[in-house]
Amino acid sequence: MAAKTARRLSRGRNPPPRRAPPSDARAQATGRVEGHPDGHGFLVPDDGTASILLPFAEMRQVLHGDRATVRVTGSDTRGRAQGAIVEVLERAQRRIVGQLHAEHGVTFLAPADKRIAQDVLVPPGEAGRARPGQVVSVELIAQPTRHAQPIGRVVEVLGHHADAGIEVEIALRKFDLPHEFPRRAQALAAKLPEAVGPQEGRERRDLRALPFVTIDGESAKDFDDAVCARREGKGFRLWVAIADVSHYVRHGDALDLAARERGTSVYFPRRVIPMLPEKLSNGLCSLNPQVERLAIACEMTLTRQGAIERYEFYPALIRSQARLTYEGVWRQLQQGGATEPLPMLYEIFQRLAEQRGARGAIDFDTLATRMEFDAHGRLRRIVPEARNDAHRLIEECMLAANVCAGAFLAGREHPTLYRVHDVPATEKVRALRDFLAELGLQLGGGERPPSCSPSS
Repeated sequence: MAAKTARRLSRGRNPPPRRAPPSDARAQATGRVEGHPDGHGFLVPDDGTASILLPFAEMRQVLHGDRATVRVTGSDTRGRAQGAIVEVLERAQRRIVGQLHAEHGVTFLAPADKRIAQDVLVPPGEAGRARPGQVVSVELIAQPTRHAQPIGRVVEVLGHHADAGIEVEIALRKFDLPHEFPRRAQALAAKLPEAVGPQEGRERRDLRALPFVTIDGESAKDFDDAVCARREGKGFRLWVAIADVSHYVRHGDALDLAARERGTSVYFPRRVIPMLPEKLSNGLCSLNPQVERLAIACEMTLTRQGAIERYEFYPALIRSQARLTYEGVWRQLQQGGATEPLPMLYEIFQRLAEQRGARGAIDFDTLATRMEFDAHGRLRRIVPEARNDAHRLIEECMLAANVCAGAFLAGREHPTLYRVHDVPATEKVRALRDFLAELGLQLGGGERPPSCSPSS
C-alpha cells in the first residue's frame, strides 16, 4: 500500500543471539515472531538459539507476536540465519489500534505499533461512523496470508491524533492493558461498604490512638502505607501499616481475578489505571486521613543503633492523623518545629541508613522526573524531581518492614518470591580487581561475596 511512509519509525531490534542457529538448511525452529518497522522480522526460537531473519515476503503472512514454525533456508549477506515460514501456530493480534486512511477508494488502518508493518484493509461498510484521519481500534476478521493483507472492521473510535490524552488511549489498546473492570468485579465492589463498620475492627489490634501519618508525592491519590514511631527505652519502636486488601478481596473472587490479570496499577502522566476499582484503591484500601482503616501492621523494636531486635505482624485498626507530602515533611525537618512522629521517624531513618551503609548495601538514588502539562493537557516540559531525606525516610521504614517480612516467611519455610541478585562470576570479579589495580585501587574481600538470607 502507498501508506508505507515516514510513519515507519525504526524502533524494533534484533534480539541478541545466544547459541548459534541450526546449520542444517532443512532444520526447523518454533518460536515467536518479532516484527521490524522496515517490514522484515525475526523468529525468536523457544529453545534460546539465535533469532532467524524473516524477509518481507515471509512477514506478509504473520503479524508481530504470532507463533510459528520456520525452516532455515540459508543466511543473508550479514551471515544471519534466514528462514521461511512452514506453519503459523498461534495468532497474537485480535485487535489493532491505529489511524484510519482512505486512498484511491480503499480504506485501511495504519497500525500505531510500528512492529506491525502491514496495513489492515477495512472493507466498505466495516468502518462504521469512523472517518479518515481518526484514531480507531479495528477487530481482525481475516488474518494475513502470503497473498492477502489482514482485514478488519472498526469497533471503536478513539479520537484524533491531536486530542489531549489520545496517546494514553492508544497505549492501553496497543499493549492490551485491561482498563475496564468485568461486570462481576464491579458488582462485588458496589456491595462493599463506604466505610469501616464497627464490627470489622473487633478482632484487630486497635492502633487508632497512635499518630500514624502517610508521606507521599503531591499528586498521589491513594495512600498504601502509613508510619509511626516512638522512643522505647534506649531504642525505638516503629510501626509500618499497610492497607489490608485481603479483608475485602477474597482469593479467587471476581475482584481477585481482575487484579491478577492486571498485576499492578499503571500510572500515566495524567491518568491512573488502578489494579482494583476506585472504591477500594482510593477508598477502603487507601489510608486516608482522619478515617478508620483496616491494615496489616509490622511492629518493630529497634536498638539505639537501628538494629531490629524484634518484630510482629498483626491485623490492625488505624486512623491516619495526616496526609503529608515529601516536600512538606522535608521543609518541617529543615526549619525545625516538626511535630511527632516526624522527629522520631527522622532519627530512626538516620540509624537505619547507618546500619545499611555499614553492611555495604547499595543506595539506588536514581533521578525521578515530573511531567508538566498546560491547560489543554499538552506536555509543556519534563523536569527533574528533587529527592530529599523525606523520600529516604519512607524508603528505610519500608525496607525495615520488608526485611522482617522476609525473615518471617523464611522462618516458616513458606514459599514466596524474593528479589535476589546472582553471585557475580569469578572471572568478572577478577577482571574488576585488575581494572581497579590499574587505577591504583584495591578491591577487598574474596572471590565470592558471603551468602545472604532473606532477612539480610
